Amino acid sequence: MSTEPADRVREFALRHRAAAGAVWLLVLLLGGVAAVAGLGRLDQSFTASGGPGHRANQAVHERYGNGAAVAPLVAVVTWPAGTDVRARATGERLAEALAASAGRGARTVSYADTGDEGFLGADGRTVYALVYPGAGKPDLAGLAAVEEAAGSLREGLRSALPEARTGVTGVLPLQHDSALAGPGAAALVVKAACALGLLVLLALAFRSALGVLAPLLLAAVTSVGAMVLVEAVAGFTGVSFVVVYLVPVTALVVAVHRWTQPPGAGARSAVTGGAAGAAAFAVLALFPVSFLRSIGIAGAAVCLVGIATSLTLVPVLRSVVPRPAARGTRPARNVFAVPCPLAAAGLVLLVLLAGAATQLRVGNPEARALVESGPSLDGLERLGAAGVPSGVLNPLEVLVPEDADAEAVAARAARVPGVLLAAAPEAAEWRRSGTALVVVVPVAEPMTAAGAGTVAALRSAFAGSGALVGGSGVVDTDLVEGVYGLLPYAVPLAALAAFGVLVGRTRAPGAAARSVCGALLAAGVSAGGLVVVWQWGPADTGAVTGWVPLVVGAFAFCVSLERSTASAAGGPGRAGPVAAGAGALAVLAVGIGPQVELALLVSGFAMGAVGDALAGRVRVRPGAGRWSVHRNATRLV
Repeated sequence: MSTEPADRVREFALRHRAAAGAVWLLVLLLGGVAAVAGLGRLDQSFTASGGPGHRANQAVHERYGNGAAVAPLVAVVTWPAGTDVRARATGERLAEALAASAGRGARTVSYADTGDEGFLGADGRTVYALVYPGAGKPDLAGLAAVEEAAGSLREGLRSALPEARTGVTGVLPLQHDSALAGPGAAALVVKAACALGLLVLLALAFRSALGVLAPLLLAAVTSVGAMVLVEAVAGFTGVSFVVVYLVPVTALVVAVHRWTQPPGAGARSAVTGGAAGAAAFAVLALFPVSFLRSIGIAGAAVCLVGIATSLTLVPVLRSVVPRPAARGTRPARNVFAVPCPLAAAGLVLLVLLAGAATQLRVGNPEARALVESGPSLDGLERLGAAGVPSGVLNPLEVLVPEDADAEAVAARAARVPGVLLAAAPEAAEWRRSGTALVVVVPVAEPMTAAGAGTVAALRSAFAGSGALVGGSGVVDTDLVEGVYGLLPYAVPLAALAAFGVLVGRTRAPGAAARSVCGALLAAGVSAGGLVVVWQWGPADTGAVTGWVPLVVGAFAFCVSLERSTASAAGGPGRAGPVAAGAGALAVLAVGIGPQVELALLVSGFAMGAVGDALAGRVRVRPGAGRWSVHRNATRLV
């Protein structure tokens, strides 16, 4: 019997394979039910907590029950030619239509309430109003309520103002129309091709039906087990819903990679790579910021459950699944060698791609990029044609403290550069418990440089005054300052933790440094790829949804660490490309479609997986600094 801990666990699992298989089957079945039932424990707000904007939005929501971080609906009305949009009767008709259509508890503001011509289009016929539905929080259920309110508002305005051309737009209606559009015929063909390609790739790699199913089963068990752990932790601390995307994709790539490894050495390298990854993610989990903490908890859970499945479930599956012939099990140094000039050019390309990550602009994609057709786009285009800037989709709200002059606050806000208008409605819905709300409409959307400058200038204007600046326009700023501002500290600490574990278990500091640096490069490449494809490419979204680079970067770091650890321990050179291809094809098969945020996410996953696989092939001196995986290499476990 082996004296190594990893081998002893494997041998124990093989001696009790029926019991081990039954345990993992229960994890898959009962854990799957528990994981689905426990999704409600996750924080579904997708907002960065702890920042000044978040605190302001909390205060707004506590007092007024709506608005805050949820972008309002924008009602667009184009009156017939000859209508005097400034006439009192015209304004009253619009106000009555809004009151009847917006629903109970809604807050509305327009030219009729304020007399501010910023609510009028330059064409002399188009007017718009901001509508904050009475229900709606920055979570999945709340956003669904706002989307439902948009439909009611659209129908109500059409009925109340039959002579005018009416419509409803806004950030959420635009996203909703994108989801309703669904993938077109070409996208469906590509999705089907990716799904078929995944099966073909696994069939060619493992050459049996059971060989194809085994890594998928391993991925499912790992994913379910990790989600159960994450949701258990979510009972004690906030965990963001973004982990739902991180866990299964990471589990799939890691599972396919580990199934490709040879027995024995593969299990020991899995322990090493998993322990290093868990240590790095544990560091992220210590940061008091929702996204970083959530990614840290989820990543650590995948790594820990992955170690358990590698030591117990993998040998049990191998005992019943025929293993392919020895083809492809030779060490990576005998599989592929890249000429030095080509390797150097590839490395430079990867570094440049990672460097593009420094130009990342985080935030919701610009409104024009959210959807290609639909009623919400029609409203947005009519606003643009009337000379109304797109900043109206993400207004700011200033919470005026008790006994302060709301009109004076509005006048002060209106003087801030980049502000289209600032108004202090006098309706009861805008005045609660001695406080008041001032709506501030910027010219530029907050994810743009100009929009971010407006938010910063407005905050500066009210610093120390007691007035709090919130609204949907501050969420992106909070994300940049509260989350991305911590990355210069979080990333080096996480990398150092991974390096410490690798050195402690392998006594090979050079190889450990290369693995960690490669993982950091992979994370940078995934973020840089998002910049090149989405910010600079034909999509031209202007920004990348803030949490997406964090999730795909964590994924790329984890799978790169897994690949480099196994490769340095003598794993087969085909493992990385097979796992990367499987991951890329799987996410593309699921995510290709018109929804921009989903497309951002799946493309990031695909670029992270493929980029790391390519980086693993660009080795000028294959085999240098390899780690021993002989049976006497006790330091691996």
